[in-house]
Amino acid sequence: MSKIRPSKGAPYARILGVGGYRPVRVVPNDVILERIDSSDEWIRSRSGIETRHWANDEETVAAMSIEASGKAIADAGIAAEQIGAVVVSTVSHFSQTPAIATEIADKLGTAKAAAFDISAGCAGFGYGLTLAKGMVVEGSAEYVLVIGVERLSDLTDLEDRATAFLFGDGAGAVVVGPSQEPHIGPTVWGSEGDKAGTIKQTVPWNEFRTGDVDNLPLDSEGNVKFPAITQEGQAVFRWAVFEMAKVAQQALDAAGISPDDLDVFIPHQANERIIDSMVKTLKLPEHVTVARDVRTTGNTSAASIPLAMERLLATGEAKSGDTALVIGFGAGLVYAATVVTLP
Repeated sequence: MSKIRPSKGAPYARILGVGGYRPVRVVPNDVILERIDSSDEWIRSRSGIETRHWANDEETVAAMSIEASGKAIADAGIAAEQIGAVVVSTVSHFSQTPAIATEIADKLGTAKAAAFDISAGCAGFGYGLTLAKGMVVEGSAEYVLVIGVERLSDLTDLEDRATAFLFGDGAGAVVVGPSQEPHIGPTVWGSEGDKAGTIKQTVPWNEFRTGDVDNLPLDSEGNVKFPAITQEGQAVFRWAVFEMAKVAQQALDAAGISPDDLDVFIPHQANERIIDSMVKTLKLPEHVTVARDVRTTGNTSAASIPLAMERLLATGEAKSGDTALVIGFGAGLVYAATVVTLP
């Protein structure tokens, strides 16, 4: 017989507040076209993207996270001291250690909250949300701050016609806390590592230690390129369209929700053509509001879902209490989908 005392957490968990931060600088497609042979019409038709936000020197991963988190904490109606854990999903914090979450937790004024980073690409918010739900129900933290943040402009090859127009910067955050009713459904998540090469970093960091420029990519002026994100666009598109619709349906089934029961659909903001295809495959009714933040924010990876959620609520396109299907998918290839009640 076990001598260990059982955990005492909340019966369920829910999202209590959401906040977002978009950098001040708005970058239209015309700026992207200065370095690639393309057109505004081509970019819009292939991705739906019209503009994106790029961070300045002061808008660091930590700074953007703190801005978004402050809004989320205020929206939740709690104090920073009540946050028991901070989970940050990012691939663009360039210090291997310590985790940027520790700096964020300190500057927000938490009472020595547990803090750690996760790397799950564009599914990172869903991964973080699942971890937060578990902590609240298990009892290791009453309130958990989940942040998705990226400065993907630092990892963008502006001469790569396939990806130069895709990425943007920003931070989105939510506070997850206790609930007497289920407001975060079961998570359907996983990975397909055999397809990991379809989205990847162009050059591993350790190759820069050798100084052997013959094996490193060069820009049009002969300078060594900083590592960037590259992808096999068509392969990723097919995977997202055909496989992620199945995952989204599995998340609906796991939550006991039908498409008719949904109010809002918030997919990862990677590409509007992918979003349209998923809406069609899932046969979502016309009354379901679909997030299309990608048009003005671009692909912000782990930040895209909370940023889209925050904008829908701020504009009144969605309202507190709405039932939303969220799904993230990307590098790894990884994915995570669940049904939530909007804060």
